[in-house]
Amino acid sequence: MLWKDDKELFALVKKELFTALVGDIMDTKKRYHQFLSPALKPLDPKQVVIGRALPVLEADVFGDRVAQPHLSILEKPFGLMFHALDDLKEDEVYVASGSSFSYAMWGGMMTARAKMLKSAGAVLNGFTRDTPDILAQDFPCFSRGTYAQDQGVRGKVIDYRVPIEVDGVRINPGDIIYGDLDGVIVVPQEIEREIFEEALEKGRAENKLREAVENGMSAVEAYRTFGIF
Repeated sequence: MLWKDDKELFALVKKELFTALVGDIMDTKKRYHQFLSPALKPLDPKQVVIGRALPVLEADVFGDRVAQPHLSILEKPFGLMFHALDDLKEDEVYVASGSSFSYAMWGGMMTARAKMLKSAGAVLNGFTRDTPDILAQDFPCFSRGTYAQDQGVRGKVIDYRVPIEVDGVRINPGDIIYGDLDGVIVVPQEIEREIFEEALEKGRAENKLREAVENGMSAVEAYRTFGIF
């Protein structure tokens, strides 16, 4: 067995893999749509995120409190956002989607709380703000970019630890979220072991391939020898 728990798996991934390689293995399993939008990028290009998903469902609203709503959470500023944040477990990734792109979904104080809870990072299908603060905390944060406008009177979290869909990709609680400079990919729990086992195998083969190419082997010969390029 290559790893015995999540900590060992995530350490292996950070040491030996990259998202493109995992995506290639997903393709061989006919899982052709597991990458989120290429618009999602890390605030710091060196950042890598890997952990279990805590999916968070956002919605647009008009005002910080709604009078006499059918849903009581609409009476709360930010809805269930603080509850979702406080529910983060070690090595989980806060993954939020569902709202328009008219405000920031994450900021410096949320980062401080998530980091204290040993969260693995945040992936926002929207914008972040307080950029210098987040960068200073060295917390992996992926988003569509930065935008200072607050969600307080514009958006609320309406549920969490529920399935969500981002760019046509379903994210269930506990799925593995893996992101680097080249993209963010979702690895469903039911196939995670075979995906990462094969990705590690391919990665180690590619290291031998690179050495052969750097020693003068042609692309044709390399593909014939290793079956990859």
